[in-house]
Amino acid sequence: MSRGVVATASYEARKFGVHSAMPTRTAHKLCPDGIYVRPRFDVYREVSKEIMDIFLSYSEVVEPLSLDEAYLDITHLVSWERTAKSIALNIQRDIYEKTRLTSSSGISYNKYLAKIASGMNKPRGTTVIHYDNAMEILKAMPIGKFPGVGRVTEEKMKSLKINTGEDLYNWSEADLVREFGKRGTSLYQKARGIGTNELSVGRVRKSVGKETTFDHDMNEDEYILKVLEALSHKVSDNLDRRQFAGRVVTVKLKTHDYRTHTKQMMTTNPIFTGGEIFHYAYNLYHEVKQPEEPIRLIGVTVSHLEERSYRNLTIYDFL
Repeated sequence: MSRGVVATASYEARKFGVHSAMPTRTAHKLCPDGIYVRPRFDVYREVSKEIMDIFLSYSEVVEPLSLDEAYLDITHLVSWERTAKSIALNIQRDIYEKTRLTSSSGISYNKYLAKIASGMNKPRGTTVIHYDNAMEILKAMPIGKFPGVGRVTEEKMKSLKINTGEDLYNWSEADLVREFGKRGTSLYQKARGIGTNELSVGRVRKSVGKETTFDHDMNEDEYILKVLEALSHKVSDNLDRRQFAGRVVTVKLKTHDYRTHTKQMMTTNPIFTGGEIFHYAYNLYHEVKQPEEPIRLIGVTVSHLEERSYRNLTIYDFL
């Protein structure tokens, strides 16, 4: 067994005591029959980008934390008819359909509680922490499960008889500051479910797109165009949620031999409706598609985005 550390461990391996950052030799002693694979970071980055694109199709406000984790603000999507949990389940469905990877999600009114919720029912869990159940969950939590409480801090807390969130809740802010310095205020707030809901967003959305991979290579124009039309309307829905319009439409094809072809066109005016997008996509498809060449993937993207204003609206029919 070569020298190194465990980057991550499956749930099956964790039952043997294997965990991330553990020396590989130690992991092999604990789980000698385990399957050990070398990391493929190029693949991870590629899949991570696919998942981040799914996140961005729902919300412009996305704060990536790592290759496999991010905060999303979906407040603008929630309504009486559409709950935050249903939106989270839709995102998980899209991730699985696109990548065949399962995911877990945590939903709450601030980042700190969302982080806790995301780890409560892994794998494939969807957990909501709201105002009515937050304190019950926090008070019952082992202190080591609180985000930001590392092993050293956990040991010190236990020496002070702080074993659960309820124990932490019973300490005053002044006493926590005396024992833990500046971190004391943060611990005091965490015990009460207080945290920020501001996300750090470092990028501006430049395009909105949708694509799909066929189960088998396709060459039937009528069917492919129906799929392209459906994708155009999905792009329109995403633009509509953000009140954006775009000036460039791009159609992407991937052929049976994995070659990618794209064709784009600048529109006369900013567009956002499904009909407008498909109008351009239809023409682009016929320009880029080779009659005798089956395809395995098709996609449509609208770029050069701008906020909508009434002077930019293109109305085809109001009847």
